[in-house]
Parts: sequence; structure tokens; C-alpha cells
Amino acid sequence: MDKEIKTEIENENEIIDNNINVKKPTKKSSLLNVGLIIVICLGLLIYMIKVDGIENIITVLNCVDYKWVLAGLVCLMIHWTCESLNLHIPIKKMYKDQKFSNSIRVAMIGQLFNNITPFSSGGQPMQAYELTKTGKRVSDSLSAMAMKFIINQIALVVSTLVIIFIEFDFFKQLMQNYLWVAILGFIVNIIAILVVFLAGIKKEIIIFLTTPIIKFLSKIHIIKNQEETIEKLNKSINNFGQQFSIMKSEKRMVIKMFIIAVIESFAYYSITYMVYRAFGNEGISFFQIIPTQAFLLLIMTFIPTPGSGLGAEGGFYLLFNSIFKEGTINMSILFWRIYTFYLPILVGLICLIQKRKKRN
Repeated sequence: MDKEIKTEIENENEIIDNNINVKKPTKKSSLLNVGLIIVICLGLLIYMIKVDGIENIITVLNCVDYKWVLAGLVCLMIHWTCESLNLHIPIKKMYKDQKFSNSIRVAMIGQLFNNITPFSSGGQPMQAYELTKTGKRVSDSLSAMAMKFIINQIALVVSTLVIIFIEFDFFKQLMQNYLWVAILGFIVNIIAILVVFLAGIKKEIIIFLTTPIIKFLSKIHIIKNQEETIEKLNKSINNFGQQFSIMKSEKRMVIKMFIIAVIESFAYYSITYMVYRAFGNEGISFFQIIPTQAFLLLIMTFIPTPGSGLGAEGGFYLLFNSIFKEGTINMSILFWRIYTFYLPILVGLICLIQKRKKRN
């Protein structure tokens, strides 16, 4: 890259960084979150040993069908590949020299920080930060990630609702007392998507609706600086409006990303089914597992602990305990968390360390 272009991008990144407020998670907060993850992991292991006993755990492990364990790893790889592709496609559109290997690393670093920060809040800032280190503008990085997030959410809601419609009787019976929570959760997601579209089309309405809320929160001292918050909101909405216009002009790219996002969702949900079959369970179909797993994912997004710790394990137990063989649910939870939590952290950490070594 030419020195003049590089200097221009660095200057623009500094200006945009100040306006958009892209911040890396601090070392102190990251260490605290990692400590909490270790405590949760140890707590789960102690609980399993106390409830199931070491002998029963060994017996269950000896009965595991490891071809389904391998199938779960394949699903995880497909999930990661699709995640990387949907980051790579918009970045490649803006920067022709973008390599897919770099997109994979950035995506996995995002997985790492999503899992070690509350509400998965650290992934996107770290991805934006990592992309700037390879000469990408902060505004372009945020645009690509915003596009990916919107398309993923739409794919998630649409694909899940279609399958719930097909398997509604089973889903209703399994959920029982939790059905109203599932319906409320999906309504919230649909409203969020509609608000996103409204922000892209009619930003004045969003500003009109949110400004009184900010003023009220300022009066009760929840928000400290009212004017600064409103200014940041206006800048964020204006920035999003530009990103939304890009999406409207790149329909083929959006359709391609939507298809990849649907495959990504199904690959993630499939992991639960593979765990189900690995422990010798039968009778429940693949398409019956999917809406229940989608609901569990919905619950996890509202849990403030890093990686939705405790809430994810508890939710899995409540939703799937009735359909798993007796004595296998705790080991199933552990296997499921290895796929969806511990492996992404491990691989993301390896990618982060490799990038640091290359820079040094």
C-alpha cells in the first residue's frame, strides 16, 4: 500500500474513531471475564461429578457415538466458514486485496471476544480494530459488520419462524409454560429488525422517538450527558443510513449473504442435534430440535454474563432434559458448550496470538 494512502486511512481512522467511539475491551475487564468463565467451567464440572458421579460419567463417555461427535465438529466448521464468508464478502467488495485467510482470523477473533464479554459486546469492536491494522477504514469495517449483523438477524428470524410453523405442535408441547416467552422473544426480534429498516429509510422517525427517551433518562440521572448522547445517536443513525443505502444498491451481494447466513444458522443449530444423537438418543427429528435451539439462543442473548454462562447451561437443561436419555443431559451440556463456547475461545485465542506474533 502507498505511504500516502496509508497515512490518509490512518488519519481518517483516528477521526472516525473519536466520533464513533470504537473501543477495545480493557485488559482488566477481559481478565475478570476470563476468570468468571473458568469459575463457571469448574462449577459445571463439580456439579456433574456430584450429581452423576465419576463412574456414571465414565460409563456415559464409553457409550458416546463418536461419529456424531465428528459430525458436530463438521457443523461447527461450516458455521465458522459461513461467519467468515459474510464478513469477507462486503470487505472484499471495498478492498480487492482482502484475503479470505485474514477474514477467517478476524471472524474468529470476534468469536473469542463475543464469548468473553457480557452481551457479546466485545466482538465487533475488536474486529473493527483488527481490520484497521490491515489498512481498512473504521467506517468501512463498521459498515461491513453492520450489514452482516442485519442480514444474519433477518436470516435467523425468518428460517426459525418457517420451521416453527412446520413443527408447531411439537414445539408447543415441548415448550409448554415457556411458549409465551418464545413468542415474545421472536416478536422483540421482529420489532428490532423493523426498527433497523426504519432507521435506514426514515431516520427522522427514530430520532423523534428516541430523543424524548434520552431526555427522560437524563432527568432521572441514568444518562449523564444528554447532549453528547443525542449527538452520538445522530451520528450513529447517519452512519447506518449510509450503510443501508449500500445494501439497497448491492442486492445480489445481500441475497448471497442471506443464503450464507441461513446455512450458518442451520449449521449452528445442527450441533445440538449431533450431541443428541451422540448420546444414543432417537425419536426426535432434526427439524424438531432446531426451533427449540433457536429459542435457547434467544434466551442467551439476554444473559449478561460472558458467553451467557450459567444461563446457557440452565436453559439447555430446562428445554432438552425431557428428550435426552436419563443420566446423559449433563454430559450433553458439556459437549454442547465445548462446541459453542470453549472451542471458539480457544481457536480465537490462537488466531489473536498468531496475528500479534506476525506484527512483532
